[in-house]
This record gives sequence, structure tokens and C-alpha cells, in this order.
Amino acid sequence: MLKIGILGAGHLGKIHLRIAAASKHYEFVGFYDPDPNTVSAIITDTEYTAFESPETLIEACDVIDIVTPTLSHFEMASLAINAKKHVFIEKPLAKTDEEATALVTLAKSKGVLGQVGHVERFNPAFQSILDSITSPLFIETHRLAEFNPRGTDVSVVLDLMIHDIDIVLSVVNSPVKRIDASGVAVISETPDISNARIEFENGCVANLTASRISLKKMRKTRFFQKNAYIAVDFLSKKVEVVKIKDAPKNTDDLALVLKNAEGQKKQIYFENPQINDSNAIQEELEHFAECIQQNKKPLVSLHDGAKALKVAHQIITCIG
Repeated sequence: MLKIGILGAGHLGKIHLRIAAASKHYEFVGFYDPDPNTVSAIITDTEYTAFESPETLIEACDVIDIVTPTLSHFEMASLAINAKKHVFIEKPLAKTDEEATALVTLAKSKGVLGQVGHVERFNPAFQSILDSITSPLFIETHRLAEFNPRGTDVSVVLDLMIHDIDIVLSVVNSPVKRIDASGVAVISETPDISNARIEFENGCVANLTASRISLKKMRKTRFFQKNAYIAVDFLSKKVEVVKIKDAPKNTDDLALVLKNAEGQKKQIYFENPQINDSNAIQEELEHFAECIQQNKKPLVSLHDGAKALKVAHQIITCIG
């Protein structure tokens, strides 16, 4: 089994601790957190081992799971990679594009694997419709959250929208052509609500909205492509797939048939993909273990994380 250690035991870090401790793919070695109060509370309630420094934890492990604040991602990941340890890094990959590029290069030179925690890629609802998304022409995303001071040290683009940026980049096989964006800082010092329009060279357009000052939660994405409409609710883990095909000459009375302006008859039908409920964080960590053991590229590589971060920073620059 792979020995794993976790750097950072905040809100999300505690979730990673529980999953790693219960995993059949990893041997959970322990964790490090610089806050003595956090460490004291965890070791009082659990049998987890707390290490005195990142270096001692890194030395004891094969895999390092970095769930520290974004500002320290580069430093912590560099320590682990230089020690030739595989790294799982929560999103966003790093603070700057330069840091992200440096991590990609460093991991390659040291021969270690890295994965970024863009957890929505492992959402069972999204996984269920991946084969149906072939050549999207328009994508619309809404990611809304109630206000929470945690995470407001960065723009809502890096806090929330980056999830949807990664999803969009994963299904649109084309370079970005143009980005327009706007945003407003309502409570925080950085934008709390933002909208971005991304145009790709193949003609696809993605319209992304993110807010952390909403009255209710929403995490929905809609994909429009030739003869198909696909909607994913990442929060409720539900999907809606509507497809259109040429209507047969003879249809039954219950068939939904439309006639377009050219007189062509089209039949609308619905698909209900099988969704296997799962814990996406557990899935992404176990996927990383399999990639290490089988020496294969992770679903969300460091390169993918760097691409998403670059587009996020372009959006932030547009907002000004």
C-alpha cells in the first residue's frame, strides 16, 4: 500500500484525513498543520499521528496530499516533489501561473505524478454523461453559494468558478480565442460575483457565472450541441439528456415530434443515464493511487490544473 500523509487539517483537510484513514488504497501515516489548536483538537478526538514539520511527514510517505491554503501550495509541493514524492494538490494548483508551470516542470524532472483536486470531474452525475458530450457549441454554468468567510482571501473566480473552468476545458477540444468578464466585490476585498464569456477557436462559447453571496446554492451546467441538450446538477447529482433525431415515417401517438421551418420532422427523446452515487473526494484520491500503481496519467494532471489556473487569471485580469 502507498503511504500517504496530509499537509493541512482545516475544513477540507479534515475530510481528506477521514478518507485517507479509511482507505483501502493507502496506509495513512499522519498529518501536519501549523495551528497547535487544530492539531490538539484532532489528536484528542482521533488516533491520527501529528508530525512536527512538513519535512518529517514528507520523509515518511510515498504520497503527499496538500490541503493547505493556496498561498503555500507551491512551497509545500516543491518540498514533496524534490523529495521524489507523488503529490495530490487541492485546487487551485498554485497562486500564480509561473508557480503552476514550475510545478509541472519539476514533477516531470523528478519522475513523480501529480493530480489537482478539481473534484467535480469525479462527480458521478458528470461522469454519467461524459460519453454524451461530443462537440459542445454553447455551455452555460451557474455556481452559486451562500456567503462564507472561508476562501474569501481570493477572488470568487479562484474560489468557485475555477471548478467550471476546468470542466469546460476538459470537454472543449480547442484553444481559447477570447475572454470577456466582469465582477463585483460586495463584501470581500476581491470579487464576490463574476461572469465570464469564453470563446474558443472552434466556435464554442462558454458563459460562466459564479457567486458566493447568493441566498441559495446552485451548481448547474448546461451543454448544447448539435441535436442534443445535456444538463448536469452537480449539487443534487442529477442529469437531463434530451436528444433530437430525424423522425421516422411512422411514429406512435406518444412520440414527441416537431416540424422545423424547412418542413423536416424531428423526434425528441430523453435518456436517463445510470448514476452511481459516490464520494467524489474519495474517488479522486483512489484514482490517484491507481495511477501511481499503474504508472498512468491522472484524470486531472498538474498540466490540467495549470491550464485552468491560466484561464482563471485571464478572467481576473479582464475584471480588472
